[in-house]
Amino acid sequence: MAGQEAQDWKSMIHRCFRCGYCKFTTTYSDINCPSYKKYRFETYSTGGRLWLAYAALIGDISWSENMANVLYACTTCGNCVENCRFDKFNDFLVDFIEAARAEAAAKGFCPDPQKALLDRTLNSKFYNPYGELHATNAELRKEHELPDEAEWVYFIGCTSNYRQQNIRDATLRFLKRANINFTLIDERCCCSPLFRTGQINSVKEFIDYNIAQIKKTGATKIITSCAGCYKTIKKDWIKFGFDHGMTVYHTAELIYRLISEEKIRFKGKYDKKVTYHDPCHLSRHMKLYEVPREVYKEIPGLELVEMKRNKENAWCCGAGGGVKIGYPEWALEISKERLQEASETGATVISSTCPFCKTNLNDANNKFNTKFQVLDLIELIDKIEFELKCD
Repeated sequence: MAGQEAQDWKSMIHRCFRCGYCKFTTTYSDINCPSYKKYRFETYSTGGRLWLAYAALIGDISWSENMANVLYACTTCGNCVENCRFDKFNDFLVDFIEAARAEAAAKGFCPDPQKALLDRTLNSKFYNPYGELHATNAELRKEHELPDEAEWVYFIGCTSNYRQQNIRDATLRFLKRANINFTLIDERCCCSPLFRTGQINSVKEFIDYNIAQIKKTGATKIITSCAGCYKTIKKDWIKFGFDHGMTVYHTAELIYRLISEEKIRFKGKYDKKVTYHDPCHLSRHMKLYEVPREVYKEIPGLELVEMKRNKENAWCCGAGGGVKIGYPEWALEISKERLQEASETGATVISSTCPFCKTNLNDANNKFNTKFQVLDLIELIDKIEFELKCD
């Protein structure tokens, strides 16, 4: 960050007067900032981080490893965005933190665990932050008899393709069952992990590549089952100047649309009590609160129960912002608190709409033996029959 751009950020960051609302829910009943709740030190609140970054930008303090660790010990969940009372400023709070991380990375202070995300993604054997051998999706296209050209592209995302393949496969089966005209591309990472950790120098190459692959199919719509990919493709790509001109849907949106247009109707029952975990990237970042809930409510037999903190006040799963790789034990502590809250509802199933949330919730579920069944919405729908109504 340099020149006029740096001056603009300095000016904007300086507007925070550290009122403290960013740490709480809208009712002030709970501390809802995971990092402040963990460290109980003002520097680990959003306001504290902004002033820390401001001090570094104007040269009052020097960049250091300790300072970088403060900046990176944040899930970028967006609770601060919802609860900051400074209108026209609050929308940029996560952007400020990510911009400060970009400055830290540029100066060589990105922590080593987060650096591994970049190293793996740039490796031509992988092109993903997990360091798994790159999947071209050719076998999946063949298996599901997908065309070269289609109206939709299903952008699978790294977590679904390399860690939560059941979400990927359930999505593929749903799209086929619903007669959606779609295909897959030889995709590379959407760059969400790089944006979140400030390692943005290489994102242009990846975004250009993915857009070119999508456009080769002739598709006008992109669908993804990943909340992180959804936010990145729909918002971050545009913000960084890559206007692809396509409509972006999360699977929950597509399912809701098909239900609303009376193109599908659920027939099978799912007789379980389910509580829904709002993924930060889908809810606070993209304001999709009701759409997933409306889909759950349409499933016969399913009883949807809410946790104490939900929607804009939902407690983060603990995985985002590079915290899962940088502070793995803390990530599970955050998730444990969410599972404890879920247990108070009497639900036997905790469900979400994000493979990364599912991963961390399930890891904590196994570690702390909370005995939930952790399922993504699309996995749940994969278990029941639905009727397809043709035009």
